[in-house]
Amino acid sequence: MNEVQRESTQDMTGRKQDGPEPGGGRMPGEVSTAGSDVPAGTVVLAATPIGNTADASQRLKDLLAQADVVAAEDTRRLYDLANRLGVRVGGRVIAYHDHNERRQADPLLDQVESGACVLVVSDAGMPTINDPGLAIVRRAIERGLPVTCAPGPSAAMDALALSGLPTDRFCYEGFLPRKATERRQYLRTLQGERRTMVFYESPRRLVDSVDSLLEAFGPDRAMALCRELTKTYEQVERGSIGEIRDYIQQNPPRGEIVLVLAGASREEAAAAAPEVLSEQDLARLALERSRKAGVRVKDAIAQVAAEHPLPDGTSPRRKAVYAAVLALRDEGE
Repeated sequence: MNEVQRESTQDMTGRKQDGPEPGGGRMPGEVSTAGSDVPAGTVVLAATPIGNTADASQRLKDLLAQADVVAAEDTRRLYDLANRLGVRVGGRVIAYHDHNERRQADPLLDQVESGACVLVVSDAGMPTINDPGLAIVRRAIERGLPVTCAPGPSAAMDALALSGLPTDRFCYEGFLPRKATERRQYLRTLQGERRTMVFYESPRRLVDSVDSLLEAFGPDRAMALCRELTKTYEQVERGSIGEIRDYIQQNPPRGEIVLVLAGASREEAAAAAPEVLSEQDLARLALERSRKAGVRVKDAIAQVAAEHPLPDGTSPRRKAVYAAVLALRDEGE
């Protein structure tokens, strides 16, 4: 970060935070009279560069210089970006992150209602996409206040375009669950997904996640691993899940990672469609397995329930299946 003079800035709740000098903010209550690119009385979600500073638009620079309030995920990173862009942040800067975005939404929107332009930026990419911003958008809609975007860089879109996989239909899945059991259950729900899928992942969890992808989709499904997009060491590895898994075991990647996975073929989607059995059908299967395998009914129920997941990936309720078993026994089946 460039060396600049530091002073204390104040957030919307009145608490003070340390940060570089903003370089001449407006007085409280003073509203911008900037042109159409910096709209008064509006929330603006602005995309910031994901690696290459040169990707910043002129509109982003104008907004940083002229917005009345800048709500930033990390204020230090904001000032670092402004320094690299040669922009002097003109408005009041506040911290707006995962831990306070709901609390800060209405105070910010009060400023919008008074005619201010409130700029929302995350550390990299578009706010609301795995970054803060959704709370203020929802509250602005509820309050009937205008919201707009200053679009720009997006790691998900970059990776999708570079993957070589179909882009006519795709879905963004964000980060996979951290726990193995939750990740396995989640991926089970995607086995029949025909659209190209985009995931974010961290280097320390990458091997485990790719192992889970291999388990869920097999070694031959096409995918791409994209890292450090737009940066000096940008890298895109394309191949099958099995080939990508072998590659990362030999070459552990560093930096920001996006995984792009091909969707299921028509045949794979049909095969992955779960057969939804009733509780009575599951009870009959459990009783039959209990008799043939010589296991307890409760154990047989657990096995049958795990083998016949519901469409959302969860298992049938064992208590309900057990109740159906008791009902069948009462009926003499």
